[in-house]
Amino acid sequence: MAKTSPLGIWLMRLMFLAMAMTIIFVQLLPLNTAPSRWAPPNLILVFALAWSVRRPDFVPATLIVFVVLIADFLLQRAPGLWTLLTLLACEFLKSRVAPHREITFMTEWSAVAVVVIGITLLNRLILGIVAVEQAHITLDIVQIIMNLLAYPVVAVFSQTVLGVRRLSVAEIEAMGGHK
Repeated sequence: MAKTSPLGIWLMRLMFLAMAMTIIFVQLLPLNTAPSRWAPPNLILVFALAWSVRRPDFVPATLIVFVVLIADFLLQRAPGLWTLLTLLACEFLKSRVAPHREITFMTEWSAVAVVVIGITLLNRLILGIVAVEQAHITLDIVQIIMNLLAYPVVAVFSQTVLGVRRLSVAEIEAMGGHK
């Protein structure tokens, strides 16, 4: 049975917050001081997108803004820009992938791919317009690829280990939703 009780929803929100803080903590650890030639996936973004598609009630807009804004400050990104783009991406996916519609994983992954590519390019464009120094575009391309490769892993992990799965039509109707 899905975690649809108010306590279950709040526990999942706390789990998302704890995962995000753990990801930020690991990123801040000085494990390697040499500049990297590749960009790891942005796991906070990938988890936020996966959970937004599968259970939008687990990641409300305020939680996404809080988590990503903290990451912006701690990871020394332009404060608020990536937060805004992540929020827009998550809300767009929430509105496009209605929970009562059955979609295939490939459709979900394709929608996420378009959104990830779009917000990454928009981030580069905005930073370019305001003349912020940026890394070479190759790193952004590598990070896009890594995000898209990480998405299926995060989706499977979220579903099997954490229990974040789409609600069935019967569960939505039981919660008072509509077809």
